[in-house]
Amino acid sequence: MEHTDLSAAAALALTTERLDESASTAEALEAVVHATASSVPEFEHVSISLRRGGALETRAGTSALVWELDQVQYDLGEGPCVEAAEAEPVVESTPLRHEQRWPAYVRTALARGVQAQVGIRLFSRGRHVGGLNLYSTSHDVIGAESLETARLLARHVALVLGHAQEAEQLTQALETRTVIGQATGIVMERFGLDAERAFAFLTRASSTGNVKLRDLAQELIRSTSR
Repeated sequence: MEHTDLSAAAALALTTERLDESASTAEALEAVVHATASSVPEFEHVSISLRRGGALETRAGTSALVWELDQVQYDLGEGPCVEAAEAEPVVESTPLRHEQRWPAYVRTALARGVQAQVGIRLFSRGRHVGGLNLYSTSHDVIGAESLETARLLARHVALVLGHAQEAEQLTQALETRTVIGQATGIVMERFGLDAERAFAFLTRASSTGNVKLRDLAQELIRSTSR
């Protein structure tokens, strides 16, 4: 993607516009990394890490480089990406060649052409949402204005993503309720049960079969359709 030198205000406006156009959290994450890369020209490569089940994983990235180096940091348990997620809200390593905190990771990153790297924790409503990871292969020193723009973007993005995730969770909850309702209706019709007993039947089957209630309901609906 072509880099454009934007002011902090313009960068925030661009990010908000692209997030508003996103239909899901996954699309929002992709919008974030590309908007950030356009907004902070010193950083050609941007990714977002989110924590799932206690482990960090990359959910969006602008290039193969970030997917590779993010994973190297997860595997080693060191690097700006991990440090920002677990210890310091903002971790700067500029220039990277002088970095001594993470020797194993730095060797790999330098070999891949990285000259500077910054990790910024994403917070929303006091909750750690994830991390914004920025890599430069063209600059070993990052200007103060660019770093401040990156911090502003991270704070703004965290708030918007927090809302996006909540909206997606609500949508999933409503979809689950609809699916279970349909399955309950099928059981009522098939076995002549009232709604309460039909739902109890599904929950017992879910527990006995060690299957999530939503998955059981979906399978019942599919089998009935067939």
